[in-house]
Amino acid sequence: MASVLVYHVVGDLTVAKPELVEFMETETVEAAIKAIGESTEGGIPVWRRKPQKGLTENSEMRLQRFVGILNPLDIVAFLAKDWCLQDQEKAMKTPVSEVVVPNNSLLKEVDPATRLIDALEMMKQGVKRLLVPKSVVWKGVSKKFSILYNGKWLKNIEAGSNASSIANLNRPSSSTATISKTKYCCLSREDVVRFLIGCLGALAPIPLSSISSLGAISSHYSSIEASLPAVEATKKLPHDPSAVAVVESTLDGQHKIIGEISACKLWKCDYLAAAYALANLSAGQFVMGVEDNMSPRSVPDIGVNSTVKGDSNGTNGSGSMRLRRFSSRSIGFFGNSVSPNSGARSMYRGRSAPLTCRATSSLAAVMAQMLSHRATHVWVTEGEDDVLVGVVGYGEIMHAVTNRPPPPSTVSTNQ
Repeated sequence: MASVLVYHVVGDLTVAKPELVEFMETETVEAAIKAIGESTEGGIPVWRRKPQKGLTENSEMRLQRFVGILNPLDIVAFLAKDWCLQDQEKAMKTPVSEVVVPNNSLLKEVDPATRLIDALEMMKQGVKRLLVPKSVVWKGVSKKFSILYNGKWLKNIEAGSNASSIANLNRPSSSTATISKTKYCCLSREDVVRFLIGCLGALAPIPLSSISSLGAISSHYSSIEASLPAVEATKKLPHDPSAVAVVESTLDGQHKIIGEISACKLWKCDYLAAAYALANLSAGQFVMGVEDNMSPRSVPDIGVNSTVKGDSNGTNGSGSMRLRRFSSRSIGFFGNSVSPNSGARSMYRGRSAPLTCRATSSLAAVMAQMLSHRATHVWVTEGEDDVLVGVVGYGEIMHAVTNRPPPPSTVSTNQ
């Protein structure tokens, strides 16, 4: 096991992390869309209010108030319901308690002195957020502080260390003198992976090993045929990753990935337009794009009520509801255009193109892909037809870096 995972502690990752601002389950969907757009993780933890104002909470009481994590796919799936499409204003004013999927196990409170290896173990078990108290005196220095864990001295204390001085600088959560009981920050799995990619040398040879040799490819993923209605993807939303692959069947019975319906792709989209697309288009149309100038036979004529501000069409500056013709370009995640005469659907990709890699890709390359695209996963394909064989998510990465490294012969040269 790499020493970087033992000597570093959770507190090292909290430097410059903003203080947690609780988003309450009584807030509206409209407020949640704004909060998600401003968040750095593409999802927000949802909380119940304290039973009494000014109540001093312990860790157990605080975690009981945690409801779950709300992501963009949850919201778009909700807005795609029939009654929401008929009354958008009412849907946007709906409390998020009716939208968020309750899952109390997604968050765990930990002490800043918790070792990184133990935090990884928690996340491997399904924890997506770590709630960390913001200490007044925490300096973010790691190695010598990590000898304290849950109030006990680890066996690998460096020779010559002054135990009493270190203990005074950093004590576990049982100490009430230095840790604020009301200020916290949230660490996500992306924060952990971003930290790990800065320690690739200390993790060698794992980062240069192929994801297949590390067993980091999961065959458990959700998919939908491109010809099926896109809304079918929301019948049973996957949780990790929160994504559904859109596939086309090949002649030999395999599946070629052409796109995805996922929380990370919908993060910065027009939620109302995406909901209409989800409810009225096929999965293939949703991810590949539909142009305004295509024939009426191939494009559904959908009226979309959108809140817009004053523009050249004569709407006033205060913001009003108007009816406009739907184009999947209005969803907001299609960046390219295609010539009307080309007929090449595969050219109209933009930001809707799925993020893919090969089974021979190195773990470091996949981590870099995920971080640079702010994605929660990468689809694994093979062959010229991009046949889908699996997916790599945060969970698979954390299993890989904590497992025994493969033999040198399996180190990948494809980075």
